Amino acid sequence: MKFSHQIQFNAVPDWADYYLPYSNLKKLIYLIEKERVAHKDHRLSIDLEDGREIASEHTALISDNPVEAENHQFVNSLNKSLDKIVKFYAKKETELYDEMDELVGDFEYLNRHDAAIAAQLRRLSSVSSGEIHIDEGDRHIKSNTNQLPRRESNVEGDSFLPANIISKNVTDTDPISSENNTVGGAIPTSSSGRGPLWPREAMYDVAELRKRTIDIFVLLSELKSFVALNLTAFAKILKKYDKITNNNLKRYYTTTYVSKAYPFKTVTKTRLNERIQQTERAYAILATGNDLDLAIEELKTHLREHIVWERNTVWRDMIGQERRTQTVGLSDDKPSSVHTPFGTVRITRDQVMNYLYLAACIAIFILLMKAELFDTIEQNRCLAILVFASMLWAGEVMPLFVTALLVPFLIITLRVMRSDDDKHTRLTAPDATKKVFSAMFSPVIMLLLGGFTIAGALSKFGIAKSMATFVLSKAGTRPNRVLIVNMMVATFASMWISNVAAPVLCFSLIQPILRTLPVDSKFGPCLIIGIALASNLGGMASPISSPQNIIAIQNMNPAPSWGEWFIISIPLCIMGNFIIWLWLLWNYNPEKQTPHIHTIRASSDPITGTQIYVILVTLLTIALWCLAHTYESIFGDMGVIAILPLLAFFGTGLLTKDDFNNFLWNVIVLAMGGIALGKAVESSGLLKTIASQIELMVDGLSAFEVLFVFSCLVLVIATFISHTVAALIVLPIVAEVGSQLADPQPRMLVMGTAFVCSAAMGLPVSGFPNMNAISQENELGKPYLTTKDFLLNGVPSSVFATLCITTVGYGLMVLIGF
Repeated sequence: MKFSHQIQFNAVPDWADYYLPYSNLKKLIYLIEKERVAHKDHRLSIDLEDGREIASEHTALISDNPVEAENHQFVNSLNKSLDKIVKFYAKKETELYDEMDELVGDFEYLNRHDAAIAAQLRRLSSVSSGEIHIDEGDRHIKSNTNQLPRRESNVEGDSFLPANIISKNVTDTDPISSENNTVGGAIPTSSSGRGPLWPREAMYDVAELRKRTIDIFVLLSELKSFVALNLTAFAKILKKYDKITNNNLKRYYTTTYVSKAYPFKTVTKTRLNERIQQTERAYAILATGNDLDLAIEELKTHLREHIVWERNTVWRDMIGQERRTQTVGLSDDKPSSVHTPFGTVRITRDQVMNYLYLAACIAIFILLMKAELFDTIEQNRCLAILVFASMLWAGEVMPLFVTALLVPFLIITLRVMRSDDDKHTRLTAPDATKKVFSAMFSPVIMLLLGGFTIAGALSKFGIAKSMATFVLSKAGTRPNRVLIVNMMVATFASMWISNVAAPVLCFSLIQPILRTLPVDSKFGPCLIIGIALASNLGGMASPISSPQNIIAIQNMNPAPSWGEWFIISIPLCIMGNFIIWLWLLWNYNPEKQTPHIHTIRASSDPITGTQIYVILVTLLTIALWCLAHTYESIFGDMGVIAILPLLAFFGTGLLTKDDFNNFLWNVIVLAMGGIALGKAVESSGLLKTIASQIELMVDGLSAFEVLFVFSCLVLVIATFISHTVAALIVLPIVAEVGSQLADPQPRMLVMGTAFVCSAAMGLPVSGFPNMNAISQENELGKPYLTTKDFLLNGVPSSVFATLCITTVGYGLMVLIGF
């Protein structure tokens, strides 16, 4: 593996900007070599932040040393990076050492209330000048950790403050028995020998101190890794520079600059190791009965879990999940060999079934093309296209977006479009092309692009993850509370980064919890399916949270504002989450087997200016979307407002063309194909004919009863096929039927039916959150969930959510005038 990749995969993600920019420095080396060969009079330099080339004239040398004189261009770039590393290390070291001093102060506070702790603290062996001493007279812990050799901070605004010796009010319980405790002397240990049995009055304080000790150990270990990785990076980049340019800079620069820099000094690294050893000894007292070896082993286990969690980023997880999703339908059967005159073909049973299904779809398409079920040829052919596309989408013989591209091709070549005038003449292929493609790129597609842009910015700059971890860190250790908080986080994340990316984010956040659970724990499956069902509900939370909402807006005239949408969707999401939560608790009863779980630590990094900018642009865009009708004379449509985040993020370089290329273009093409199909069904007259037939079937029914009938129909369809595909097929018909009612309420019927599409979550294939959840496996490779879990939980949840939509949702829609 190249070292540039090693830095990428081994760096602490939150500190990624403070490592040596190895790839950009390597690019600079090649530019220097190219410049020397070309004998140019000017030099090129590299912007180490983004790798762009910057032309610059020769500058005055900053040193008279001949080595620097010859290599000053590369030395300047290294110095810039080294200064950045030193400042970051100094700032981080100050924060962590102050946290540790505060922890020692809290040891002191706890000692005043527990003689057993003092007895154990006496056994701490000295750790250089950071030793903790016990005053036998008053059993008062005195720490001279503040007297450790400390460098003066060269980071503006940093200062060294004395430890705040305060008490922590902890509400989280700890599964440590308090029986047979003693007040003085040695601390009794549990029957397993793995931990001390603290007095009951100190239990909660000890649990809190233990958690803080683990957190500090993890952060100090990451800081040590930060130093080691950067030191290796300097050595390797200097070696590569010397090799390519035939210089001898490595020895000089390492001796003159790197070795003398504060993070790489021997005394600095020794002090850091001493602090790490202190945390190990403190944890031994708090958790392992003063067994130092066992304490080190447990701390390293926590460190490994934390590192795996940090590396488990959203986009890397998403790539893996997409790859597994593509193989869900594949069988393990070995391919069979078929001999043909053109050679031997290897084919599997699943491939044969797909080919047969495709042949059946084509046969039905040809039959419908020749049948005369309607009065006009346009309606007959449009029905054939509708059935053909629906069957291809349902069977997924080819990717969904490929079928979507086939739709406009068939619409134009088969000439199913008619003019908009009263004559309804059949359009020629050139006229139909203009009409179809002008409809495909509608303002709704721009709204989808704006949603993807906001999602990309929130994910790229860690805002979504920071918000989620902050909320989850407050959830405590009770499984019931952790479950509902994770479900609410999944629903909230789905509002802004879509219910495709939201479950990926949430599943990555709960990995530390899952790894600490027993193999047969019921809480793991309960938590995973809870996040999946909540993400499905989140699909109705905002206009950009799922593609079916975009399709619904396309079929609503006038389109609802964001404020109107929220008035209906947010109460439904909250109510649905609580009902599903109660069902999962009744079905799994997770606290019976797992009374306490591992907590998630919130990020302590301060918010950056870039993050503030992203948040402000996002809030401004959402506010304008909510007030779209008020400013319709200025913007015209919500799709025009969606251009603002594209300009704000791509125009400033925060998002790049690679981020733009990483948009879910398959979803965009699928939506465009659905819009084209809806336009064809409407233009050909087929929509009006079908709607009139359904209108006869529901004649005499109220709008509430019609909504209930369509909800039941869509619930069944969307359970077996994609939510988006179900919306593409049904929503145009619902809109037409709603407009023909005695009391026309098409907007209410369309929105309610679109919500039911998101509520269909009875099977593993019912939406991406479910497919993502079914692919989750434990360390042994065993899936957490089976189809039975979805049948027992997803089907009832779908019914509960649908009932909420057709009752409470109906009342809210009527209340705001839909």
